[in-house]
Amino acid sequence: MELIYLLSTSTGWLVSVVGLFSLLVGSFLNVVIYRLPIIMEREWKRDCHEWLDTPMTELDTGDFNLVVPRSQCPTCGHKITALENIPVISYLFLRGKCAGCKTPISMQYPLVEAATALLSMLVAWQVGYSGTLLALLGFTWVLVALFMIDAKTMLLPDNLTLPLLWIGLLLNLNGMFVVLPDAVLGAVFGYLALWSVFHLFRLITGKEGMGYGDFKLLAALGAWGGWQILPFVIFASSAFGALFGILWMVIKRNRESLPMPFGPWLAMAGFVAVVWRTDIQAWMTSIFMP
Repeated sequence: MELIYLLSTSTGWLVSVVGLFSLLVGSFLNVVIYRLPIIMEREWKRDCHEWLDTPMTELDTGDFNLVVPRSQCPTCGHKITALENIPVISYLFLRGKCAGCKTPISMQYPLVEAATALLSMLVAWQVGYSGTLLALLGFTWVLVALFMIDAKTMLLPDNLTLPLLWIGLLLNLNGMFVVLPDAVLGAVFGYLALWSVFHLFRLITGKEGMGYGDFKLLAALGAWGGWQILPFVIFASSAFGALFGILWMVIKRNRESLPMPFGPWLAMAGFVAVVWRTDIQAWMTSIFMP
């Protein structure tokens, strides 16, 4: 009870506890980011084998989910111990190398853990101790996972986007963020906005400019923040994506058009738009309705 009292009365305690707990969440998100695309690939292979009536390999039939098997080094198979799995600290202690074979460990792991903690602390500082905080923390963690999965694989799993959509609508049944009609319209218009762009682009160029996962993610963001945030999300994500694309071509000295994920920029813009929804709406109103 004393801890709850401290969390509800002290912003410093709240932000600190949320940050420490979110480091552990970030460690789990690394598991999700790595394993979920593999789980999806195995499901696709299983469906193909069932359709073609061909046997599956032993590699594709073994247990593999977010819990099993135990985390290990992909190079030497060294099992990761509890002491080697402390967020950020273990990476620094091991000097970024596997304890078994000394193979370098990707910087992704400590960066995801640190980013999850920092973003969660921002949310706690912004909204304070409330039920809204719990909802927004879950929202943030899912967006971190989607950001990284799409950046690495150009996939936005339905396992994450669709629950995010339905949870947003459910939370807004009683108007936690926006009234329910605005949430429903946000989901509908969010999906249709990118769906229309997709088909128009394909009609003009004969190519597909984005994936269906982008439609679902924008629909989910609209379900959380209402239709009012959609113009900002679309504009900001497009600006982030264009800027990154230009910088990437300059760094790589390559002017050829390369496929790039759009989901990370949607996630970034959506996070800002939902967490700072009131400020964003006031800013947009001052611009378009002075």
